[in-house]
Amino acid sequence: MSHRPKLLKVVVLGDSGVGKTSLMERFVNRRFSLQYKATIGADFLTKDMEVEEGGDNEEEEQGVRRWVNLQIWDTAGQERYQSLGAAFYRGADACVLVFDLTEAKTLEDLDSWRDEFLLQAAPRDPATFPFVVLGNKVDAAGGSARAVGEAAARAWCGARGHLPYFETSARENVNVDTAFHEVARQALKRDAEEEQLLLPEMVEIDRRKRANEPCAC
Repeated sequence: MSHRPKLLKVVVLGDSGVGKTSLMERFVNRRFSLQYKATIGADFLTKDMEVEEGGDNEEEEQGVRRWVNLQIWDTAGQERYQSLGAAFYRGADACVLVFDLTEAKTLEDLDSWRDEFLLQAAPRDPATFPFVVLGNKVDAAGGSARAVGEAAARAWCGARGHLPYFETSARENVNVDTAFHEVARQALKRDAEEEQLLLPEMVEIDRRKRANEPCAC
C-alpha cells in the first residue's frame, strides 16, 4: 500500500528583487524567466521529493529515505505587503532567507525578516527553528559586482546559530536543488521532533496488581 508524502510547509523570505520567485520556479518547474514580476501578497508552489530521514552525521543520512510534499510559500518582499504575508508564517516547518550577493543591504535586512518570522510564526522553540540562508545571483557576483563575500555571509550565519548557507543562481541553476534538499531535510527533521513532543505520555499498568485488588462493585 502506498503512503501519501509528508506535507512540509516552507516560507521563503527576503527583500524584493533578490530572486525568491525565480529560485522557486527553477526548483519546482525547471525554468527561469528574465522578466521580473513582483509577488503580490503570497503564493505557493508544491513539489514531491525524496529526502533522507535521519541525523546530522553521514552514516545516518544514508539510512531511511522518505517522500515529502514540499509546499513552498513565496511572500512579497515589499514592506507594504509584510503584514499580509505574516498570516502565512504560522505552521511553517522551515524558513528560507534569501539575499542578493550584489546588494549588501539585502543581507543586513535578513535580521528583520528573521525576527518578524519568529514573532508571527511563534514556533515552540525559536532558538532551534530551522532557517536556511541563500546568497542568490552568484552568476552576477563576479569581480567588483559582488557586494557580500562568502566569508562575510558565513560569519553572519555562524553568529545566528550556524545556519546552513548556500550560494545560488536561479538563472544558471547553481546549487538550487542542493539548497532545497537541505531545506526539506531540516523541515522533516523538525516535523519529526514536533511529533515526538506531541505524543501522549505512556502510562504502564501493572495488571497483576490490579487483578489482586478487591472489586468495588
